[in-house]
Amino acid sequence: MIDDSADPRPLDRIDRRILAELQADGRLTNVELSRRVHLSPTPCLERVRRLERAGFIRGYRAELDPEKLGRALLVYIEVSLDRTDEMVFETFKAAIRQQPDVLECHMVAGGFDYLVKARLADMTAYRRFLGDCLVSLPGVRSTHTYVVMEEVKTDARLPV
Repeated sequence: MIDDSADPRPLDRIDRRILAELQADGRLTNVELSRRVHLSPTPCLERVRRLERAGFIRGYRAELDPEKLGRALLVYIEVSLDRTDEMVFETFKAAIRQQPDVLECHMVAGGFDYLVKARLADMTAYRRFLGDCLVSLPGVRSTHTYVVMEEVKTDARLPV
């Protein structure tokens, strides 16, 4: 089998179209995808597999409705650490990765250390999450929370 992970070929117009179509609907059959990108099914499938092996396509998943699943509250939390050493970073990252309420966590440059995006049932659940998880972690100096009042645009699709 050929290792395409370091494939030096740039993405061409068809590759980009495949990526865009799969971002819009990851459940497309290969036949439908090939029709949309104007390729026959076999070369289309070969391109999709190459894009997967090369890491352009990291996976496929369903988009769920948070409100129907009891996760209507969306919050962003700035987290500042009391010191910035490797042990504190690793402890924080390990703890955050174990939290099912956390959707995203990013180390950032600027006035705080991490930006956490979390989905919870309500303010009571958030308060419990804040007290039981975030502020109890070693090294956490302070947090600032921003509660989302309205989601204006939610789209994880990348421009291709």
